[in-house]
Amino acid sequence: MEPTLIQNLGTLVMLVLLQAVLGFDNLLYISLESKNAPEEKRSYVRKVGIGMAIVLRIVLLFVLLKLIDLFQGTLFEIHLGSFFEGKFNGHSLIVLAGGGFIIYTAIKEIWHMIAFQDGNANQKSRQKSTGQVIFMIVIMNLVFSFDSILSAIALTDVLWVMATAIIIGGILMIVLADKISDFLSKNRMYEVLGLFILFLVGIMLVTEGGHLAHIDIMGSPVQQMSKSTFYFILVILILTDIAQGRYQKNLMKAQRKEKQVEEKA
Repeated sequence: MEPTLIQNLGTLVMLVLLQAVLGFDNLLYISLESKNAPEEKRSYVRKVGIGMAIVLRIVLLFVLLKLIDLFQGTLFEIHLGSFFEGKFNGHSLIVLAGGGFIIYTAIKEIWHMIAFQDGNANQKSRQKSTGQVIFMIVIMNLVFSFDSILSAIALTDVLWVMATAIIIGGILMIVLADKISDFLSKNRMYEVLGLFILFLVGIMLVTEGGHLAHIDIMGSPVQQMSKSTFYFILVILILTDIAQGRYQKNLMKAQRKEKQVEEKA
């Protein structure tokens, strides 16, 4: 029985909300990656990168609808006795590679912050061309899109509903990416928090890929980090950062008061 227009619109709303929930980690990566472009080009690369990714997401939707068995079927297996076992498919390899790259990116950026000397010189030395940044945004957007597209396929088989949800989700990402990037540029202290959240995103993707590949290490299967666990840790990180910031401000006030008392004495 064909779904009615009202049912399709209800599914569309659900898919857009799903895109918004699943797209937060993608937005964070886009905001941080766009910083590697020249300052005057950053908004441009975000818009173009996400725009190209929307088109490729729709192409990926068609591909997954036609060739989903190829992505889910086992490509190869690894058996190293009781030490390591895994059955890898196309989906798991893409998610594992994406998660590994995000972990590498987060660690590299955190290291640059730790080795901070001259901020302007440090930023200029790490700048990429506009094309390179757009390419990375598009590729990682596709990695992040697998979950949302597979979820969409599970909820409906109406192509226009899935395609419309992808387009609306992409437009929201363009708007929110600029806002998140502006917030991070005006509140530089939150960049460290953002990088650790990005590191957590990488861990989440690696565990998802390991679960999809049925990886077993020394008799312990890799368990996927759930979205609820991710958001719980995210809230803890944010609350910790807020508490630490306020404590640091209070500490600085107390030190200034002590200094003023000493100067009067």
